[in-house]
Amino acid sequence: MAAMRESLEYAAAWTGMKLLGLLPRPAARFVGVSFAAAAYAVRAPLRRSAMFNLRLAFPDWTDAQRRRVIRGMIRQVGWMAGEFSQFPKYTRENLARVVVYNGFENFEQAFAQGKGVLFLTAHLGGWELSAFAHSLHGHPLRIVARPLDNVYLDRMVRRYRTMHGNTVVDKDDFVRGILSAMKAGQTVGILMDTNMTPPQGVFVDFFGIPACTASGLARIALRTGAAVVPGFTIWDRTLRKYRLRFDPAVKLVRTGNLDTDTVTNTAIFTSIIENYVRQYPDQWLWVHRRWKTRPEGQPPLY
Repeated sequence: MAAMRESLEYAAAWTGMKLLGLLPRPAARFVGVSFAAAAYAVRAPLRRSAMFNLRLAFPDWTDAQRRRVIRGMIRQVGWMAGEFSQFPKYTRENLARVVVYNGFENFEQAFAQGKGVLFLTAHLGGWELSAFAHSLHGHPLRIVARPLDNVYLDRMVRRYRTMHGNTVVDKDDFVRGILSAMKAGQTVGILMDTNMTPPQGVFVDFFGIPACTASGLARIALRTGAAVVPGFTIWDRTLRKYRLRFDPAVKLVRTGNLDTDTVTNTAIFTSIIENYVRQYPDQWLWVHRRWKTRPEGQPPLY
């Protein structure tokens, strides 16, 4: 039954994305929100995870405040689904009505060093628009992503992501793919806000709670000298557009002890993500079980 339900959900997602792509952008975004709300309503685990995570992160909030954030999250996910469906229609000219750069000079300076750029990002705002918009402006990058279980949906998603020169690095080929990109002075985008398991992850605080976090970005940056540039695509309520924001490259801590420096810098990267989530809590993906892996001896949280 579970396998059949999963197959039906993937089929619905594939069909829904195709149908959204036929609509004008405003309608696609509106329908995308309806799809996201329906998916959230029928999936009890998503509802439980979102509220539980918000209680962990913001213990002083009321449940009414948390529900407002969840409604915002659903809206952002739905909007992004609508935007994703429109990728084949976007050109460099009309994309300016959707995404604008903020702090591009920070990326430019890091890229000019020639040692590669590690694009530190998270499931925040319009994250799928980040790599797409950047490639459409002539700056393709490699995206680290896990293949989707459904081959047909995965094929469509990859085709959309790679329309303008991006390439996908499977998580199974993570290290080799990134090292080759850094050697060639290229850019790699890494979503660093998902739960990991040792030894791929180390425990650092996220909202004051130990969270097992991918350590590969820190290890590779320390090893190659690549610049780590925080980049997030945030919905700007005033502009009514997304801002693809690049912050200055992170200054890495280097003491000569690789293991210690890996944990220290992973903590720095995670604090950057946390600061953005605190600024835009309704734009982060609260349904993910971010604190699932626990330090040895600690009971499960979920």
